[in-house]
Amino acid sequence: MDEYDVVVVGGGAAGLSAALVLTRARRRVAVVDAGEPRNAPAAHMHGYLGSDGLPPADLLRTGREEVAGYGGELIAGRATALALVGSAPPARGHRRWFDVRLEDGSTLRTRRVLVTTGLRDEIPDVPGVRERWGRDLLHCPYCHGWEVRDQPLGVLGGTPEAVAHAHLVREWTADVVLFTHGSRLTADQREQLVARAVGVVDEPVTRLVVEDDRLTGVELRSGHVVPRAAVFVRPHLVPYDDLLVGLGCGSRDDGWVTTDPTGLTSVPGVWAAGNAVDPRAQVITAAGEGSAAAIAINNDLVEEDLPIAVVNYRLGLPI
Repeated sequence: MDEYDVVVVGGGAAGLSAALVLTRARRRVAVVDAGEPRNAPAAHMHGYLGSDGLPPADLLRTGREEVAGYGGELIAGRATALALVGSAPPARGHRRWFDVRLEDGSTLRTRRVLVTTGLRDEIPDVPGVRERWGRDLLHCPYCHGWEVRDQPLGVLGGTPEAVAHAHLVREWTADVVLFTHGSRLTADQREQLVARAVGVVDEPVTRLVVEDDRLTGVELRSGHVVPRAAVFVRPHLVPYDDLLVGLGCGSRDDGWVTTDPTGLTSVPGVWAAGNAVDPRAQVITAAGEGSAAAIAINNDLVEEDLPIAVVNYRLGLPI
């Protein structure tokens, strides 16, 4: 069985950033990646200093090349379970080891684990929504607001956060319509929307209208179409945290796995970064979290090795 210093589960911005730092620290690293990045539907990513407008696939391809260039191992596959398997014999000190089990039946043994498996977006079941996701049916105005600025925009409701999303989108254009889509607004919410010149449509939405591969409007139950150039929606975010939960990592009241500022979970030796534990992390944020976790992991490995080195020195064993 191959042994690693660190196995990174997830090959997005957080995972590759961590792997780059760790391989440059001369650690033996494997990155297990299922190849399903959250931002795959987007043609370009924005707000990433030095890479604004770069296709997400290009960032990942470059990242993989950089990690491999420093000796990192890239494994295409899916991790299905993590397990703590114990320590080395006392004569050599004590090291913590984990097994990372893969879908193909193989197992990787590692001293530390970093989980960067991301999340999935659950979006309204409205015809056209899934098909236009990441194109002109958008989630993050910080990522895509500039590209649709000063155009007629919509916000598809149905979630408690929709009103706040409408106010946020209003910063990019003067023409915003909130489609409540079954959500009830309070009198205060309606007054606030009117005060900011945000239109409100209470009639249920039946579909997004697409012409020549371009979103042109939102069709209501009555058949009326409200012309819109793009629509924003606040999806329900569901973390891919089965590995962490299965290992017994602690979580907050809202169900998200907790970490310290470096990404360390409640299970010693297991870190997490990016959208798997941080729903608000954008690409650049996730990359930073991965880097911070990598530094903490390397420091932790050094601290674990110190008493082992002393034991070996006293026994006259090689370093």
